[in-house]
Amino acid sequence: MTALRRLLVLLTVAATATVAAATPGAAGTGTGDDRDDGAGGGDGGDPGSGAESIRMARATWDTGWFQAEVYRQLLEELGYSVESVTTMGNAEFYGAAAAGDVDLWANGWFPLHNTAIEEVGAKGAVEPVGTQVSDGARQGYLIDRASAERHDITSLADLADPAVAEHFDTDDDGKADLLGCQVGWGCESVIERHLDELGLRETVTHVQGNYAPRMDDVVERYQRSEPVLFYTWTPNWTVGELVPGEDVTWLDVPDGWPPNDIRAVGNSAFLDEHPPVRRLLRAVTIPLEDISAQNARMRAGEGAPADIRRHAREWIAQNRGQVDEWLATADPGRAQDGGPAGSGQNGGPAGSGQDDPAPTQDDGTLTVATRALAPFVVYSDGSYTGFSVELWRLIAENLGADYEIQQVNSLAKQIDDVERGAADVALGGLDITADRARSLALSQPTLDSGLQVMVASEEGSGIGSTLSRIASSRIVTWILWFAVIFGLILLVVGHIIWLLERRRNPDIPTDYLHGIPESIWWAVVAITPFGAGNNTPRRNLARVFAVGWILAGYFLLAYFTASITSTMAVDEIRGEITGPDDLAGHSVGSVAQTHGAQYLTARGLGPVLFDSPDEAYAALRAGSVDALVHDAPVLQYQAAHSGEGDLQVVGAVFEEFGYGVGSAYGSGLRQRIDVALLELVESGEYDTLYERWFGTSSP
Repeated sequence: MTALRRLLVLLTVAATATVAAATPGAAGTGTGDDRDDGAGGGDGGDPGSGAESIRMARATWDTGWFQAEVYRQLLEELGYSVESVTTMGNAEFYGAAAAGDVDLWANGWFPLHNTAIEEVGAKGAVEPVGTQVSDGARQGYLIDRASAERHDITSLADLADPAVAEHFDTDDDGKADLLGCQVGWGCESVIERHLDELGLRETVTHVQGNYAPRMDDVVERYQRSEPVLFYTWTPNWTVGELVPGEDVTWLDVPDGWPPNDIRAVGNSAFLDEHPPVRRLLRAVTIPLEDISAQNARMRAGEGAPADIRRHAREWIAQNRGQVDEWLATADPGRAQDGGPAGSGQNGGPAGSGQDDPAPTQDDGTLTVATRALAPFVVYSDGSYTGFSVELWRLIAENLGADYEIQQVNSLAKQIDDVERGAADVALGGLDITADRARSLALSQPTLDSGLQVMVASEEGSGIGSTLSRIASSRIVTWILWFAVIFGLILLVVGHIIWLLERRRNPDIPTDYLHGIPESIWWAVVAITPFGAGNNTPRRNLARVFAVGWILAGYFLLAYFTASITSTMAVDEIRGEITGPDDLAGHSVGSVAQTHGAQYLTARGLGPVLFDSPDEAYAALRAGSVDALVHDAPVLQYQAAHSGEGDLQVVGAVFEEFGYGVGSAYGSGLRQRIDVALLELVESGEYDTLYERWFGTSSP
């Protein structure tokens, strides 16, 4: 790290601190992430300006944040001003709602939350209103469909049979390994009760730990055609990856996991004072499949707070007719005068009652919220590695701090966990931007990033490599279709020549079985450079037809030859890309919702978008795109660690940006992390780590 870079780092820190000082709630108020993203809060403008405010909460599981955001925007369209949405656990919300400290949320699960209402003495003070999702919220146990059918497994109780249970053994102890709930989740006690009541202690192990990465392991095992046994809930991304009824099967449990309704819940006195709000909450419904689809988009990379707000705006726009009916029902006078009605878990299931673990624990252990994002954060075999993880280990050693990693599914969840104190640090994939600095105290850059271009390696440039690339491209399909069509044409031409010449031409046999092959052979030879030789048509009509066929045949062969030639020429042109200035005129790919995609779109260069880097690499290898534009460290890591050696990065890094470590404003962690980072740079440990992961010295 050069002296100039260190100066820029210090300037970045100072600038971030300035932003922090000017940021409302910078002292870690525990509020959510609903700050202005340039869209005016709801659907443009400031619909709640001057109107009565609503204090709204949302659950700790980010799979329910989409619904909360939809309700927030609808309330603002109704004319209310919705304050920053506070993230709360179940007991915390129902207690606050009963006390009148918060007005409503959209994340109630019933009948499961009946217990939560009773435990905090909120009965009569709060009430569920409307039914957002009817009888669609489920919790329970799933196994792969193949195992269910092969062993006739329909109930969790079937696992009492040691032979059946052993089928789901992953650690060779002879017992089924059930991926269950994290310690402290409400579903933990229910699973433990099921194991006791069904007599499963001798045959089933309740596997606990960080749910998100362990669920990734389950998906990977299923993809390898291995048996899987796990607990989950809906709506959740898990049932999008492993679809019940297709990939996996629900297990019956006596008196357990009844289907739930997802309902909005409000303070009764508040709802009595605001009938339009009550009517709106009664009217709104959100299809379960829409929630699941949004959860999948979050997991695929669209998980920033601004993404969730955008998803809600898009859903409202797509359902505009229904939304207008809801608003008209809530405020009948709205259609006439447009007056505002308001004037005058860590990813765990809603029904399970769990709250996120405390951040800095009593023993001084820091909680680190992270996302799986190779090569920065990689989860494998129950442990974490990656550049960011190993760098954090060095930082923590420097700080003399113990820590535990909690994986989440989205960037929004990372930010929210730190803001409200459910985690101390957000690690991995946090780009340093002004928008991010409004939410988190960001460290100096842990990694100088930017964009770079990747192309297929030029090592295989001979005829063998060229033929290989042609064989793997779409031209093969085109050649096969050409062969089929050309064969049919030859068949037709052969029949016509046989019918015209069989009685006049001694070279064409009169019987069908011998005459047709000879006629087809004539049709082939007639359009080759050798011509048809002495075997020429004798009848005038046949000669006229032959002239037409020869001209048409020459055209078909010329078209075929030109197509092959152009494919080979394009293959050669690919080698001309040496940096971003050479991308024009080429097919360029990138990963959706990334800096690379934004860069290419802004310059009119496409792009061809892929859901993940792995899909983009496969397309580049297959020749479907000529180049990729993506984060430089990610491409460098792939080029350095790919055993095939068929991909390479070209040109310098451009459009530079940096990644940092996030902590809460007022926690004092940022300054300590900055000092630790500078010491790692000065000692050379940073450069050693960087070179090991990215194959080059740090810039």
